[in-house]
Amino acid sequence: MLEILYTLIVTHLTIICVTLYLHRSQTHRSVTFTPVINHLMRFWLWLTTGMITAQWVAVHRLHHAHTETLDDPHSPKHHGLLRVLFGGALLYTRAAKEKLTITNLSRDCPQDWIERNLYTKYHWLGLVMLLLINFLLFGWWGFLIWGIQAVWIPFWAAGVVNGLGHFYGYRNGETRDNSHNILPWGIIIAGEELHNNHHLTPAAAKLSHRSWEFDLGWFYIRVLEKLGLATVKQP
Repeated sequence: MLEILYTLIVTHLTIICVTLYLHRSQTHRSVTFTPVINHLMRFWLWLTTGMITAQWVAVHRLHHAHTETLDDPHSPKHHGLLRVLFGGALLYTRAAKEKLTITNLSRDCPQDWIERNLYTKYHWLGLVMLLLINFLLFGWWGFLIWGIQAVWIPFWAAGVVNGLGHFYGYRNGETRDNSHNILPWGIIIAGEELHNNHHLTPAAAKLSHRSWEFDLGWFYIRVLEKLGLATVKQP
């Protein structure tokens, strides 16, 4: 029971850091956080995903700039739904290898000492440390928990959002792409389920548009805002 609770908590924290820090703050600049909150999320993502901020931001900005075209790094229209759903991480990795693209589309991302010399240079080290931590906490069960953590973001963010989010669901408005809201209640992926809403207003920190829609990520942003730890930019 403890192992299940731990897994649910840590994977949820990772989802929150992806949508709040990488997506809404770093990529679209719709919300800013205090330096302490920023660094806590950067550290957590380094520890649990090994993702590099500049790469994630650049690939996602490339997606918005060329949605549903051949230059879209993970479009189901061109790559097929199953390939994006179950191999979205591989498509992301391929796009992240384009160094010129990464440089041009991530100039405003953090490039301080710790980013250059730890989070980017040794981006794999966090996952190694996480495996050790899980093993010390749960013994051999720690390896299974680590495996779940390792595939959590590649499946839900790279696969479900980029795959199903451009294939299945409902639309609140017409866009030049095939984006859909997978579900009206963004809980599992903290609001990222509302993908059509996001493509309608990419600069908005709040992803829910209708009164009956719910964006869990926005709830967390509002809490941080009330505590003076976040500032929302109005689109």
